[in-house]
Amino acid sequence: MKTTVFFVHICFLLITLSASSQTSGKYALVIHGGAGNITPANLSAEKAKQFEVKLKEVLKHGDSILKAGGTSLDAVESCVRMMEDCPLFNAGKGAVFNAEGKNELDAAIMDGKTGLAGAVAGVTTIRNPISAARSVMEKSNHVMLSGKGAEIFATEQGLEIVSPDYFFTQSRWDAFLKAKTINDSIENIDKKHGTVGCVAVDQYGNLAAATSTGGMTYKKYGRIGDSPVIGAGTYADNKTCAVSATGHGEFFIRNLVAYDIAAIMKYKGLSVSEAADVVVMHKLKKQGGTGGIIAVDKNGNVAMPFNTSGMFRGYVKSGGKMMVGIFER
Repeated sequence: MKTTVFFVHICFLLITLSASSQTSGKYALVIHGGAGNITPANLSAEKAKQFEVKLKEVLKHGDSILKAGGTSLDAVESCVRMMEDCPLFNAGKGAVFNAEGKNELDAAIMDGKTGLAGAVAGVTTIRNPISAARSVMEKSNHVMLSGKGAEIFATEQGLEIVSPDYFFTQSRWDAFLKAKTINDSIENIDKKHGTVGCVAVDQYGNLAAATSTGGMTYKKYGRIGDSPVIGAGTYADNKTCAVSATGHGEFFIRNLVAYDIAAIMKYKGLSVSEAADVVVMHKLKKQGGTGGIIAVDKNGNVAMPFNTSGMFRGYVKSGGKMMVGIFER
């Protein structure tokens, strides 16, 4: 009798595991590298090519993870790490300088399957803030850690810690000096918002979102934007969509942009594209909020609206379909 019961339990376990490991074979991944006053007039063809090459490289990397059966969470973290390590983008190595001439970095990640999220803000020595954000989500009881506390936590978790000098790039320093001369943020004048982000749905139907940024050039020391604020610059829910934003953070925080898109889908029944347009192209634009978002739903439908002249963006889907863009649609 005991043998029969044991056999039944084993069969049930095997069936359960088999069902949980089944995949649709379909996936999608979307990335952005910032939005703003980006036009052929102020971005040389040579520079635009550099961005296109890097965007495609990141997309191919994300595609390889998802194609092999990797999770959306692993894919978005890994893709954002690649952009944090690239000085072209305002995140990690390419981060801008604040009013004190320092780099203060923010990042967040969210798992659409569990609803768990993690974030770090105002960090200065963590090479890859997005990995620190994931550690906060998975290895602490908190959602957001900031400053020295976040850096101590990252050290305890064995993440790579670097000297603040690691983040220095000449182009960002020159932008800081220009902003210092006029005593105002470059973004307030040139309307450029540099942030990186990635959203994905994997073969298991699970969504994830990740965002990382250096913030605004010449921002007040201690200023935190929307990127690490769950629901503002980063959000994921398997029932609706995954969103990563880039833009004038204060507007995105006040409007809870990322969550707003998911809520419109949930309560009004709109598609991810329709909901994203309502928020970015109408609600934000009416208020004077500039920027854009990337989003993907559980079926792999993609949205990439922006109300500026350009946004570094791209997506890849199962089957190899890939798109990269910079200027107006």
